[in-house]
Amino acid sequence: MTRRTTITTLAAGGPGGIPVEVERRRVRRLNLRVRADGSAHLSVPWRCPLAEAQRFLDEHEAWLRTHVARRAERAAEPDDGLVPLWGRLVSPPADAAPEELWRGELAARLPEVAKRMEAVLGVRAAGWQLRIMKTRWGSCTPRTGRIRVNVRLAAYPPACLDYVVAHELTHLLEPSHNARFHALLARAFPEEAAARALLRRPAREACERGA
Repeated sequence: MTRRTTITTLAAGGPGGIPVEVERRRVRRLNLRVRADGSAHLSVPWRCPLAEAQRFLDEHEAWLRTHVARRAERAAEPDDGLVPLWGRLVSPPADAAPEELWRGELAARLPEVAKRMEAVLGVRAAGWQLRIMKTRWGSCTPRTGRIRVNVRLAAYPPACLDYVVAHELTHLLEPSHNARFHALLARAFPEEAAARALLRRPAREACERGA
């Protein structure tokens, strides 16, 4: 017998919180996402009690608020045809998607930044990859020495790319985010706090304040 999908609504953070559409599906674990229109959706296994789903939403309320707000900011961005690039708003080439523009720009700039930061930290990455990532600016696999960088960094002022490259290279010296990691990163890139603050903003806002 095929079970029919059932849908209900819960609120992250309790009554008055963020409404979340909860859908029972043939999944193994709870999966929370924010759609392009800003609505939140949670897929849960058939046998998952609603109380467990509510606890999951309450635990992820901060994450959910951040991503719902980010979607709202993107929806409110003016449709003026301009694209953020290295801290400035520019007119992109005809028929070029922003991701394509950012990837090309990052591919051109990354080698110089990587070489400079590798010299500062005294390490060398085994390889670099450009990725479109939804929740990270970069990632590192210390075991293999390979580092991945989000192409969206090209939308932000250049210091943000310097920071992310330094951050991921530091993981080759210290895999965890412990005190030693932060000390090493601070020596390599003292402007960490300013770069992190820029990356918490929408790209267009970072352009306006970072240009």
